[in-house]
Amino acid sequence: MAERSFAKEVEQLRIGAGDEFRGEGILAITKALLECGVAYVAGYQGAPISHLMDVLSDAQDILGELGVHFESSASEAAAAATLAASVHYPIRGAVTFKSTVGTNVASDALANLASGGVKGGALIVVGEDYGEGASIMQERSHAFAMKSQIWLLDPRPNLETITQSVRDGFELSEVSNTPVMLEVRIRACHVHGRFQARDNQRPKMALAEALENPQRDVNRIVLPPASYLHEKEKIEHRWPAAVKFIRERGLNERFGPDGAHKIGIVMQGGMYNGVMRALQRLGLADIRSRTDVPLYVLNVTYPLIDDEFLEFARDKDSVLVVEEGQPNHIEQAFGAMLHKADIRTKLFGKDPFPIAGEYTGAVMLDGIRTFIRDNAPGLLSDRDRLPNEPEKPQLPDLSKAVPPRPPGFCTGCPERPIFAAMKLVENELGPHHVAADIGCHLFSILPPFGIGASTMGYGLGPASASAFNVPAEKRVISIMGDGGFWHNGLNSGITNAVFNKHDGVTIIVDNYYSAATGGQDIPSSRAKNRSRSTSHPITDAVKGVGTKWVRHIDRTYDVTKMRDTLKEALTTKEKGPKVIVASSECMLNRQRRERPLLAKAIADGVRSIKPRFGVDEDVCTGDHACMRLSGCPSLSVKVLDDPLRDDPVAAIDETCVGCGNCGEVADAAALCPSFYRADVIHNPNNWDRFVTRLRMRVTGWLQDRREARRLNFEATGA
Repeated sequence: MAERSFAKEVEQLRIGAGDEFRGEGILAITKALLECGVAYVAGYQGAPISHLMDVLSDAQDILGELGVHFESSASEAAAAATLAASVHYPIRGAVTFKSTVGTNVASDALANLASGGVKGGALIVVGEDYGEGASIMQERSHAFAMKSQIWLLDPRPNLETITQSVRDGFELSEVSNTPVMLEVRIRACHVHGRFQARDNQRPKMALAEALENPQRDVNRIVLPPASYLHEKEKIEHRWPAAVKFIRERGLNERFGPDGAHKIGIVMQGGMYNGVMRALQRLGLADIRSRTDVPLYVLNVTYPLIDDEFLEFARDKDSVLVVEEGQPNHIEQAFGAMLHKADIRTKLFGKDPFPIAGEYTGAVMLDGIRTFIRDNAPGLLSDRDRLPNEPEKPQLPDLSKAVPPRPPGFCTGCPERPIFAAMKLVENELGPHHVAADIGCHLFSILPPFGIGASTMGYGLGPASASAFNVPAEKRVISIMGDGGFWHNGLNSGITNAVFNKHDGVTIIVDNYYSAATGGQDIPSSRAKNRSRSTSHPITDAVKGVGTKWVRHIDRTYDVTKMRDTLKEALTTKEKGPKVIVASSECMLNRQRRERPLLAKAIADGVRSIKPRFGVDEDVCTGDHACMRLSGCPSLSVKVLDDPLRDDPVAAIDETCVGCGNCGEVADAAALCPSFYRADVIHNPNNWDRFVTRLRMRVTGWLQDRREARRLNFEATGA
């Protein structure tokens, strides 16, 4: 169950020539692929292109009508390897995944593909997950493209340019026999706009036709002596063909006044909107993208076209290169071009801009203003406030009053009780080295749990613990999710542990989906999937590779059972890897599915029960140990009116989803029994009303009886 359905939006993919497409960047890329006659698409979900996989999944009927094969791959490496279909056949194919982590996983396949080259167009759509909104280490795809000589497109973030880049990318790939990488940033994936659609095209050569008529060119296979010739072919044939195509097609763009001008700005295509907004704020451009400063926009950032840049820079005193991230590959390349051509134009890049980090609106404005002020001050207004700058509101400084809010588990997350159980075991057996992994469970490294010492890659938690496979008093604990397990962890983690007789403990967090990437189905998902094979238990896979000690907990909220099982794994005398599969459905996906159904049932007058949890204020002692072992966002504190109660008590707010974790933790840790469950009945029947009246009468009688036995002291006058 993906986090968003595009079932309605994908109908736009059917429109043809003469119609206008309106929608999101992700949807526009899919439409462009169909217009280009793509034969197959594969990929692995992950922000910022998770929704592209969701669109393709929801559009399977349309893809089927056109004869397009779509595959949700087990990993980025599996996706990239499918491009082998374009090596010997004139078949267009595309793959997609998040970069740079996805590119790293796919690097072996991509390097071999780039070495041998392709016959059909091969397009790699990568979501450039860089900047403040990213969830990974901060790296760039540019270095990988340079390393393997894969041409890199970085289109201006509007739908016309993005869709045209898809078309150009396939043609560039075929002209130069080289795979092409199309880089789209987070905001470009979700930018909205319009473009004139074209008719969808069936593949010129169907995959079935290729199977019936197999072809083979030994020179395309990465095997000596051909592999030694590939490098020469890249330089002597593929590169010149790419440069010729880019120049003749005008893939890079020029904006602004012609003729001699003191300054100019060169930018990655993805930076165009930010540059234009900054120039508008400075009064040097308008909303129709007319600019007073000459611009050279690199919709292709690799390879760079020497004569295009030199022509742009030759008559200028200073040129600014707007290149986000490090290293500054483009700035260095342009500097070398100027030096070689003996052109004295001053080159600026990381001078007015930060050396690293995302070029946000504020960063872009400050950098461009500094460059123009130092090199062409006459262009700037003398006014204190920028021509298009709104008055700055007087806002209080909240940095000291508002505490930081680190990321954490959702309310009701089934992974929270797993780490509560680990803390309980830690209190009894002492701390252990815990090898963490990519996924929601990585939030356990933060308060209140403070568990996890490292993370080395998706599904590599157990592998990162391999160095600790030595005799010792304690065993190492490693964690990975079900998504990471099927992505890489089964082989690199579990099989490796079995082969090397690893004596550690691995906890596999099974929440039924690849929850961290948007809730997509995986082989162990419990839901039925019309086009995928699911319901394959993780325990069967683990046992299948030779693991003997395997325990399955089918309800992670049972903290007591989770605690006892983990303690057993850490203390058993049995040697070899110990694997605990802890299963409960992702609460976020469960709520997305059940809330609309519950709301409809209530609206239709159907009897419905919704559990709610609370805290008895009279019983709660106010020590807050429950919070230190739970950390649930719905569990807060409340100050009582009772003057004899100084400490605030625990309280559960309206965001509670009724998972019961707080009560389970309190019970397992032998804390106060102040938690209670109340079932809220919507549209009650006659029996519900009768039982409620009976309970109220009995409760009232007991209260009156207690009140009658209470000692009362009447006040007397002085």
